[in-house]
Amino acid sequence: MKNTAYTQKHIALGAKMTPFAGFNMPLEYTGIKAEHLAVREKVGVFDVSHMGEFYVKGPNALKFIQYVTSNDASALFPGKVQYSCMPNGKGGIVDDLLVYCINPEWYMLVPNAANIEKDYAHLCKYTEKFGLVPGETFVNVSDQISQLAVQGPLAMKVMQKLCKESVEDMEYYTFKILEVAGVKDVILSTTGYTGAGGCEVYVANKDAEKIWDAVFEAGKEEGIVPAGLGCRDTLRLEMGFCLYGNDIDDSTSPLEANLGWITKFNDAKGDFIDKDYMLKQKAEGLKRRLCGFELVDRGVARHGYEICAADGRVIGHVTSGTMSPCTGKAIGMGYVEAPLYKLDTEFFIKVRDKLLKAVVVRPPFYQAPQK
Repeated sequence: MKNTAYTQKHIALGAKMTPFAGFNMPLEYTGIKAEHLAVREKVGVFDVSHMGEFYVKGPNALKFIQYVTSNDASALFPGKVQYSCMPNGKGGIVDDLLVYCINPEWYMLVPNAANIEKDYAHLCKYTEKFGLVPGETFVNVSDQISQLAVQGPLAMKVMQKLCKESVEDMEYYTFKILEVAGVKDVILSTTGYTGAGGCEVYVANKDAEKIWDAVFEAGKEEGIVPAGLGCRDTLRLEMGFCLYGNDIDDSTSPLEANLGWITKFNDAKGDFIDKDYMLKQKAEGLKRRLCGFELVDRGVARHGYEICAADGRVIGHVTSGTMSPCTGKAIGMGYVEAPLYKLDTEFFIKVRDKLLKAVVVRPPFYQAPQK
């Protein structure tokens, strides 16, 4: 099991550690709900060093990315980030990922921790087609980079204290390469997996502890706290963000997962893996769709639970579910037969042989109050 550059920090802070994607990671410190609310209301810090980073370099870098991902990467420019996914050639999803445009011939891909080796092997199958060389112009640098997610409405206020350049006015899904707390060449991107605002910070392993210490020192006045994987999951679910392995996987298409907005069929995009399959799927109509729901009856839906019609017939399954700390409601997502994903449709979640009524709603399940 791998450690990150911050593992000893977590242990010293009393974190409850757990194996995740081959890493020794903090599940929680003071409690999932407390950490969740701290991120929603103030600022929390996640160690996300387990995430992957691939560099794609050269004159054909963009053509390669256009072919292996579903979104239109030609819309990117230096300093812009894009959410996308990798079709698997069989109608499913290899992984979802972020695409960073460092310059027109240098991109960074950020895949999920559990899929690093799988993703790299998959992408290597297409490098020769675009004149890329694994280990040279297509490189897995995941073990060289540490990453912190500083999330919450006060996150950028904290980070501004550590940066000479302006960062509080950065637009969503953009990034800068700058000096942070005296450390040069840090990537600071206004991305995250919580819906609470903030940024993600990429730094060389040798400078990781310096950044951690500086961030927590700068955030004392704002009530900064460390946060674990437990509340990372409840935060993302409140936003309706997909989790690979739960809500999307090698058997789900982007269109079924409501990721049509990152699946482009325009001329600038051109050809890409599974394009024809998805065009056919779009034309013929989807047989199932991922939907959000809230439980009407008391109970909590969990991953794998059956979704049923009133007569008990199974019509789908739950992919993610929890009790929302911010709304106090039991929320979830799941795949159902296509006609049943429409808003306000009622169905039932089978929990310990009981059918609990639920109603279809459109995520996000929680919206921060307007200031």
